[in-house]
Amino acid sequence: MTIQEAEEKIIEEFSYFDDWMDKYNHIIELGKTLPLIDPMYKTDQYLISGCQSNVWLHADFKDGRIYFSADSDAIITKGIVNLLIRVLSGRKPEEIIQAPLSYIDDIGLKNHLSPTRSNGLVSMIKQMKLYAIAYQHKNQQ
Repeated sequence: MTIQEAEEKIIEEFSYFDDWMDKYNHIIELGKTLPLIDPMYKTDQYLISGCQSNVWLHADFKDGRIYFSADSDAIITKGIVNLLIRVLSGRKPEEIIQAPLSYIDDIGLKNHLSPTRSNGLVSMIKQMKLYAIAYQHKNQQ
């Protein structure tokens, strides 16, 4: 499945909900299904700055692809990071770097988050793309 196909699947998922309370509930449910990060990565080194709640993000590089795992102390944030992982995990660094992630705007997520959660979303995306840049650079050496 391509990034675009993964995004379209999420857009379709969110189209089933009429109002934002239902969409928030869906995000909360996604948070409950987030595969948890190994506890050894729940340290300050993997903590994303700029988030209202604590968010830990780890990336593994295997066979030319990046696999993300994450956790948060806030269930809604777990759901948000799960939406990112569903689209970006298992991709090549170049794909992650170039991903427009337009589905975030298409489902209206950014517009319905508080400013601090919106900043956290931007920080999560930035960190995932930084991991991709680092692994791309390391792989080219």
